[in-house]
Amino acid sequence: MKTCLYQPYNPQLVALARINRKNPTAAEAKMWELILRQRQLAGFKFLRQKPLAGYIVDFYCAALQLVIEIDGDSHADKSEYDAERTRVLNALGLTVIRYTNEEVLMNPQGVYEHLLEQVTHPQPLSGKGARN
Repeated sequence: MKTCLYQPYNPQLVALARINRKNPTAAEAKMWELILRQRQLAGFKFLRQKPLAGYIVDFYCAALQLVIEIDGDSHADKSEYDAERTRVLNALGLTVIRYTNEEVLMNPQGVYEHLLEQVTHPQPLSGKGARN
């Protein structure tokens, strides 16, 4: 398990993160309710819409130094932005795992199993659902 470190964030993003928490996408709501809420994933605590660096990440676990991003249709034209965002978060020592809306909505059990494997047996990320 990685050491928990303070992660820098932009305080101006706190209000926007709060708004985002109150208005999740369908995929974010499903991920939260079925997989991450109340330490359902191997007892790890996750936060929703967490400001980190100059971004707001969908889900964050400090104990694992793990960011989970749910990519919807709006991300189709933002691959360069997402790559830079991942690079910045990786430079802070964070691991980023990305899932599509479709993966979360259509196969939450598969997403849960993949995440459980990642947190219990960390390894280099590859394959479906493990794009960083």
